[in-house]
Amino acid sequence: MTGPMFAHETVRKCPGCGAVLGSDTLRQVVPVRSNVAYDVLVFVGRSMYERYKTTEEIRAELALRNVHLCPSEIDYLGRKFILYLAHAHRQAIPRIRKSMTLKGGYILHLDATHAGDAPALMTGIDSLSRIVLANVKIPSENSDHIIPFLKDIKDAYRTPRACVHDMGQGICKAVKEVFPGVPDYICHFHFLRDIGKDILDPAYGKLRNRLKSHAISTKLSALVRETRQAACEQSSNPMGLARTILNVKKETPFLPLISAYGLGLWALQGKQSGDGYGFPFDRPLLCFAERLLELEQQMPRLIKLSKNDKANNLQYLYKLYWTAAEVAEDPEIKSLIEEMRWRSATFDSLRKAMRIALPGGTNGLNDEGATNMISIREGVMKFRKSLDQNEELASDSLCGKMAEQIDKYLDQLFNDPIMVDTPSGFVILYPQRTNNILEHFFRELNRENRRKTGHNSKQRMLKNMLADTPLVKNLANPDYMNLLLNGKTDLEQLFAGMNPISLNSELQSGVDRILPGFRKIIKLPALPDYFIRLAAHEDVRRVA
Repeated sequence: MTGPMFAHETVRKCPGCGAVLGSDTLRQVVPVRSNVAYDVLVFVGRSMYERYKTTEEIRAELALRNVHLCPSEIDYLGRKFILYLAHAHRQAIPRIRKSMTLKGGYILHLDATHAGDAPALMTGIDSLSRIVLANVKIPSENSDHIIPFLKDIKDAYRTPRACVHDMGQGICKAVKEVFPGVPDYICHFHFLRDIGKDILDPAYGKLRNRLKSHAISTKLSALVRETRQAACEQSSNPMGLARTILNVKKETPFLPLISAYGLGLWALQGKQSGDGYGFPFDRPLLCFAERLLELEQQMPRLIKLSKNDKANNLQYLYKLYWTAAEVAEDPEIKSLIEEMRWRSATFDSLRKAMRIALPGGTNGLNDEGATNMISIREGVMKFRKSLDQNEELASDSLCGKMAEQIDKYLDQLFNDPIMVDTPSGFVILYPQRTNNILEHFFRELNRENRRKTGHNSKQRMLKNMLADTPLVKNLANPDYMNLLLNGKTDLEQLFAGMNPISLNSELQSGVDRILPGFRKIIKLPALPDYFIRLAAHEDVRRVA
C-alpha cells in the first residue's frame, strides 16, 4: 500500500535433498506467483465488501497511494479476498465450535435468497454469537440440496440447540432428517409474511392492475412536473414557496398552483408509505388509492374556496380533481379498497396478537418483537377463535386458509427457554423469534450490489457471487475476529501464514459466467443447424 516494491530474491537449492529454498520474509509480504501484496488484497476486499466501494472508487484510492491496478484486477482481488477469508474461516472452525460450546451451544438460523433461474444462496448463522457459520449455492430449496449442507454444518459445529427457519417444505424436511429431536421453530416474521400474502395478495394484485389501467401514476407525475414548471415561471423565488405555505399569517401567492403541486406530490408519496417491512405488512398501493379517494372528496371544497388569478392557475386544481375522480368513480377500485381494508384489519389483528412487525413500528426488519411466549400464544389462540366465531370471516376461503396455517404451525411457533449444562454451570438460551438478521443481511447485499454495479438484478448478482461472500458479515464481530486471527495482528498476517491454496478452480466454481457474445448466440433458433453449416463451410475452405 506504499506503492510499487521491487524485490531481489536469492533462491537456493539443497544439493543433498534437492529442496528449493526462497525468502520467508518475501512470502509474508506477497503470495506465491503474485505481484500484489497481501495488504493491497485486504484493502481491496474490505473496501469492496465492508465500505461498499465501487471498482472505480477503489482504483482511485489506490492510485493516490501510487498503486495502479486495472478494474479487472481489482474485481479479481475482491473475489480472491473472499476465498482467502473462507479458507481462514474453515481453519478457525474448531475454535469457533469450542467457543460456542462453552457458552451453551448455538441456535441455527437458516434462510435463503433466490431470484429467477439463479441458484439460491443459503446461509446458516448462530443467532447467539451472530456468527455466519456456513453458506452454499444450491439449485433450489429442495430438501435433497439442503440436507448435504446441514450435514456439513453438523460435522463442523455439532448439533445445534434449536433451529429457526421459514415454512418451506424442503427446509422443514431437511431439518427434521439431519437434526431429529432438535427443537424446531418457525420464524414468526416469515409466518406472518406468508399468511399476509395469502389473505391480501389476491385483492392487492387486482388493485395494482386496475390502477395501472388508468395510468394514474403517469398522469399525476405529469401534473406535478407541469405545476412545478409553472411555479418556477411565475414566482421570482420558487424555492421559497414552501415557506409561504407554512407561514399562515402571510398571504400565499399562487395558492391554487402550489396546492395542486403539493397535493399531487402527497398522493404520489402514498406509493412510498410503509414501516420498512415490505408487503404484506406495508400496503403502499392501498395508501395511494385511499389518498386519491380523499382528494376526490376534498377537492370540490378546495376549488370553491380558491380564487383564480391572471395565470388561470385554478385549472391545475381541476386537473388534479379530474385525475382523482377517475379512480374514485371506478366501482371496481372502490370495491377492492373496501376489501383490502377489512382484510388488512384482520391481518393486523394477528400481527398485534403476535406482537411483532406491528403497524406503525419503527424498527423495520430489526424488530425482534416481545419475548413472553405464553401471553403471545394466548393472544394468537384468541385470534384463531375469532376466525370461527365471526360469520363473515368463517365463510371466507382465504381466512379459512389462515386458520389452517395457524393450526398447522402452532407448535413450531412458540419456543420455551432452553436450559443447557455447560462447563461453567447451567445456561438459559433464548431462541430468537425471527430470521430477521438474515433478512436484513440479504437486503443489505442487494443494496450493495445496486451501488457497486448500477443495476438491480438480484438474479445476476446471485449467479456471479461466490457462495462464501456472506462471511464478510463476520468481520464486524470482535469476538469472531479474535477467533479468526488466533493471535495474529491482522488479516494480512493471517493470510500470509496460511497454507498455500489453489485459487483458479475455486474462482470459477459456482459462477455461471457466459463468455462474451454467447448470450446472443444461444438465442439463435435451430442452433445445431447453424453450427453444422459453419462446420460445412469450414470444411469447404480447407478443401479449397
